[in-house]
Amino acid sequence: MNQGREPNSWGDGNSPPSLAQRLRKAILKPPKPEEEGSGQGATAPSAPRSVEQIEETVRKIDDKERIIGLLAAPIAAAIALMVTAALIANDPPAHLKSGQVNPKHVSLTLYHDLTYVLLGLAVAILAAAWFRKRLFLGIVVALYGLALFNLRYWGFGVPFLLVGAWYLVRAFRAQRDLRDTTGTSWGSGSSPRRSSRGPSGPKANKRYTPPSSSPKRRLPPASGPEKRVG
Repeated sequence: MNQGREPNSWGDGNSPPSLAQRLRKAILKPPKPEEEGSGQGATAPSAPRSVEQIEETVRKIDDKERIIGLLAAPIAAAIALMVTAALIANDPPAHLKSGQVNPKHVSLTLYHDLTYVLLGLAVAILAAAWFRKRLFLGIVVALYGLALFNLRYWGFGVPFLLVGAWYLVRAFRAQRDLRDTTGTSWGSGSSPRRSSRGPSGPKANKRYTPPSSSPKRRLPPASGPEKRVG
């Protein structure tokens, strides 16, 4: 008889959750333990997070942010191929009917370079989501959306811009929470804890110049007894 706890639908048991369970957990938020016991919508106030937990939030993204990034990468690659294929298909001919060069024609080499750039951004999105880098992920997703926006594919570019802004806002909030808790931001060289030795005085100057001695006054010679001239 297995005495261990059986895994539930959210993957909270001994076995690690599968990808389908993580997707379900990201979309459908599971109820909290206090809500399950009471059956009411009121929740107890959450305890304040420690400095280690806030630093972990700044350092890495959670599973929800990672899944969104992992799903956005292949979608970005597919959109890149679709957009460049549409641009090549709708490209005007190189020459007009009169035989002159068409100024609206774009070389196929430029379209191929554009395809490589968009696919490179999609790979960067995948790498940032895989290694849990929130700030880098937000910047790359926003750049990809801006590139589609400049190509006038607003229906594809606006969602990526919104997702990138969402990542950047979450990164800013995590940095703000860390700064409010410790007084320093993540990656700064200063330590939030002060030294227990107390305030230290000013350091001695290495280039010490001794004070110059004032010149001694010469005393007038002592006058002897006056000689009387008889």
